[in-house]
Amino acid sequence: MPIPSLEIILSSRKRVIIITGLSGSGKSSAARALEDEGFFVVDNLPLALLPEFLGLVEQGVRFTSEVAVVIDIRNRGFLAGFEATLEEVRQAGYELEIFFFDASDEALIRRYSETRRRHPLALREGVAEGIRQERLLLAELRGQATAIIDSSRLTPHQLRDVVVRRVRGAGEALPLVVHLQSFGFRYGLPAESDLVMDVRFLPNPHFVPELQPLTGLDSRVRDYVLAHPETREFLERFEALFTFLLPQYRREGKSYLTVSIGCTGGQHRSVTIVETLRASFAEADVTLDVVHRDINKGQK
Repeated sequence: MPIPSLEIILSSRKRVIIITGLSGSGKSSAARALEDEGFFVVDNLPLALLPEFLGLVEQGVRFTSEVAVVIDIRNRGFLAGFEATLEEVRQAGYELEIFFFDASDEALIRRYSETRRRHPLALREGVAEGIRQERLLLAELRGQATAIIDSSRLTPHQLRDVVVRRVRGAGEALPLVVHLQSFGFRYGLPAESDLVMDVRFLPNPHFVPELQPLTGLDSRVRDYVLAHPETREFLERFEALFTFLLPQYRREGKSYLTVSIGCTGGQHRSVTIVETLRASFAEADVTLDVVHRDINKGQK
């Protein structure tokens, strides 16, 4: 089956990890992270030469036994005989795992726009079509992956942590990045949301004249919203939900979670709830990213 891109990482205990996935999903960043960790990184090695290369490594052609080999669509020949080559590696006694790097179409298109690079499968049709074709080509391989790493909302630093912890076999839980944001339903649902909570049932400061021009970042608005019993009960139940959910997401291997809290305009109630939840998530051993998407839109 055609495989548009992959990287193969060798550890000292005859462990081969194939890092594959969509172009632009962070594989090159992962390779650089491993190079910083002392790995010997070889770029664009033909897949057919992999068994021979691993044999040379075992014979000590380099002083390090930690090797990363980057193989991608620049060498089209690797598409033939992929399964046979991997089976040869297994027969040689190597432990074989597949790490699949993924990202949302939106994130990939944004990255290609920012870097102004051409997608390897985008000829005349454009980046979006190239991504679509690549997803089809990789669908079967994705299903065989032993780990799926979604880099859509990971910074390069967070991505490095995920890769290093997986490769080193650290006993620590993988870092879970929680993107916690407020928004206004008036301006549309955030498309990237994993979980959406509607807090329009809470008392609305918009109808209190002295609070209307303020936001949920102001203590007077927060005091008003939090003074109501239904708000306190909601927060207690919502925090209990996440006490249950976060370990489950970690166990599933999820690398990020986007939680969107919405009210009518995204200025008062949702901002207050997000700021109150900030402390709860901070105690949950996650990397927290807080955004108030629509906080100033009602003031324009």
